[in-house]
Amino acid sequence: MTTPSPNRSVMIVLAYLWPLAIVPLLVEKNDADVQWHAKHGIVLMVVELMALGAFGVLTSIISLATFGLGCVLSMLAVFIWIAILAVHVAAIVLGVGGKRLLIPGISEYASRF
Repeated sequence: MTTPSPNRSVMIVLAYLWPLAIVPLLVEKNDADVQWHAKHGIVLMVVELMALGAFGVLTSIISLATFGLGCVLSMLAVFIWIAILAVHVAAIVLGVGGKRLLIPGISEYASRF
């Protein structure tokens, strides 16, 4: 059984701040829960970057095809960022409380590596 880290709360917050997720992954090797949250934060970061990239490509294609409608569609990016922020805040709050935010289709990848 692994011992909980004295910096557990700080490490869980760092785990969901995109590239800072590497810090708890490298520093807290003895706390399995912090390790899981760090891996989950990295998986979320990769998925979110892929989704934002796909959205950017989609809006570019629509903009080229419809002479500017993609610019209007790109304003939806604000709502995507708000959703990303909400997921990260929920994950931090649950993580500090000792629980895990499980997202179907995404969270199981955190246990694979």
